[in-house]
Amino acid sequence: MIRPEFTVVKTVTLANGVRLEITEKGPREGTPVVMLHGITDSRRSFEPIWDHLPNDWHTIAVSQRGHGASDQRPLSYSTGDFAGDIALLAEVLGLAPMVVVGHSMGTSVALQLAADRPDLVRALVGIGTFARYGDKADLRAYRDGELAALADPVPDAIARDFQLSTLANPIAEATLEVMVRESRKVPARIWRAAFDGLLEDRFCAGIPTIQTPVLLVWGSADGYARRADQDLLRSALPNARLLVYEQVGHALHWEQPLRLANDLADFVASLGATDSNQPTSIFA
Repeated sequence: MIRPEFTVVKTVTLANGVRLEITEKGPREGTPVVMLHGITDSRRSFEPIWDHLPNDWHTIAVSQRGHGASDQRPLSYSTGDFAGDIALLAEVLGLAPMVVVGHSMGTSVALQLAADRPDLVRALVGIGTFARYGDKADLRAYRDGELAALADPVPDAIARDFQLSTLANPIAEATLEVMVRESRKVPARIWRAAFDGLLEDRFCAGIPTIQTPVLLVWGSADGYARRADQDLLRSALPNARLLVYEQVGHALHWEQPLRLANDLADFVASLGATDSNQPTSIFA
């Protein structure tokens, strides 16, 4: 059995000058699995599932530009900007072809990356995935209302309400506190810029071109990404499958971490072993 390396936290400087903080574990020769968080989260978003993931993977959780302890100097925060950073990170760390796991915004970045650089993406997992953002009146109202007036330092109440809105069930108080603190690290201008980048729906055009295997994991109590989004994605992505967690919310990796880790492990193990178009009983 391969002995995994210890988990390390480090900063990687990309060819474009952007500095990204990452958490990394596992052997370099292991299956590369890159994890991309949702808006205003960070690499720490994946801490609840981290210790449940296979030790023989080469797993990297990324704080994307403007988030966590990563570079806040960039002015642009489109899905293309985020995806470009991950492409450069893959080249620096020698990750291709990799499995990309995204949550919410992170899935939109993963879809953008898979469309722009299919050579880098072996498979994609979307947790709480949006098919588009521009048709979500509540998100646009949030951007044009509460976020338009947001100032630094970001109030605890704003970050807390935002994180609580992603949940349908209680999580450990310590976990919630970490996620609230991470959201508060993101300056108000980047909250606005990142929401603007999502509302552009730049990633949508590339979705029909994606041929890689895709696993969509969705909670039936998700108040943000709707079932209609999952159905639209399944119709647009030829190799997409849907796994439904009943009565679980948008941040299902916090509500059901062990279950999700096991499902991720099963999906990654199935790559190359079975025809991705064959039906599997656990998928809706």
